[in-house]
Amino acid sequence: MHDLATLLAHSKDLDLVVRHVLAGLGHGLHAGRERGAGVEFSEYRAYTPGDEWRRVDWKLLARNDRYYVREAERDSHVAVWFLLDASASMAEQSYRPEAQGFSKLDYARVILACLAAVAQRQGDTFGLIVASDGGLQLTPASCGPRQFQRVLARAQQAKPSGSLPDAETISAHLHFARAPSLIFWLTDGLDWPSPQSESLIRLRRMQHDVRILCLRTEAERDAQFASDKNYVDPERDQRWVAWRESDRARYLQNAEQHFSNIASDCRQANIPYWQACIEENPAACLRSFLRQAGVR
Repeated sequence: MHDLATLLAHSKDLDLVVRHVLAGLGHGLHAGRERGAGVEFSEYRAYTPGDEWRRVDWKLLARNDRYYVREAERDSHVAVWFLLDASASMAEQSYRPEAQGFSKLDYARVILACLAAVAQRQGDTFGLIVASDGGLQLTPASCGPRQFQRVLARAQQAKPSGSLPDAETISAHLHFARAPSLIFWLTDGLDWPSPQSESLIRLRRMQHDVRILCLRTEAERDAQFASDKNYVDPERDQRWVAWRESDRARYLQNAEQHFSNIASDCRQANIPYWQACIEENPAACLRSFLRQAGVR
């Protein structure tokens, strides 16, 4: 992971991490633009009755003896929602010695903070929903620097605990997405299919722009677990599993099938989906994720 020691040293200061990761990123969250009398010049077009005279280019009139109107484009702002998986499995940490104590949730916070910073720069409203311990904690959408600090603080306060919420709890909170929105789901993807995944697919069918980033550790990806130790599922009644090297092939096969199913479901629903390991450079992860979603 690029500059991992620096990143971990300042992992409690998300403002500093954001500046470090976003340097030279050059991506936006969405590329929607509207024609109008905005501030960013786009092109000229011939004058038509009803156009405002203040938009006529008089210098061009002097050269061509015809009226031309300055056409401009302005960004169309959308509501951006960040859905953060803070279930117990997100506490899983990297096995790298230099990344000791750095978890999937820590990495998700970094990505979320960077996306929120970009949303703020674009002038979008943005909010946060944390899924943890069977419930959802909502930070209403707003805009500006204060909202950015509010979202960062709420993300930093999130603790990995319990499981994702059930269908009834999720349905009671779907009012957050009344108008078409841009929705980022940051998760480890272990609970799929689930009420959460079904809700995201339903939101996509309602014309929301849903994008999913799935986070894993290198150990989870490559089955690099210590042999002859017991492992516990933190979300399912503390079931202990003794890991043996002979389990590796079956684990890899099952994991490949599981994440292939997620990718297939997302393709069918037209949801951009990206996988990353938390040992990966966050800036590289962001670039790949945003490019994969087809934005500039």
